[in-house]
Amino acid sequence: MLLTAGAQAPAARAPRVAVASINDLRQPLPYPYDEGANADAAVAAARKQAKAQGKKLIIDLGGNWCADCRILAGVLELPEVKAFVHKHYVVVMVDVGRFDKNAQVARPYGITSLKGVPALMIVDPKTNKLINGAALFALADARNMTPQALADWLAKWVGA
Repeated sequence: MLLTAGAQAPAARAPRVAVASINDLRQPLPYPYDEGANADAAVAAARKQAKAQGKKLIIDLGGNWCADCRILAGVLELPEVKAFVHKHYVVVMVDVGRFDKNAQVARPYGITSLKGVPALMIVDPKTNKLINGAALFALADARNMTPQALADWLAKWVGA
């Protein structure tokens, strides 16, 4: 398939998720954020890795207190989703506390405040540009989405 100038590659096909409902996720749900991590160093290392591997970077901003963040983390642990994400992305989890930590991570992308979490920033590591600015908070209501819908959302950014 040839792409014309300015066209983007099509999104990757999302994995078929075997779990139909978030109620079927393995319990207890993960606590995905390292509250003591150096966020700046973690993001820099993940960006370097993503650039070297030719993958997109996901900066997941959230907190362990957040049910939607933990639901998303549970979906990301499903084997089919985990394999898909590993193929296309490098993911770094950034603890934002109760919206009082690590705000500096989002500022270079024009984000001055978080309207909810999880806030997933999809970044092109070559240009360090935010790809999904208009959809930054799309997963902040993950509890009302199916695992398949979450996987579909991740897949649509692969070719962006």
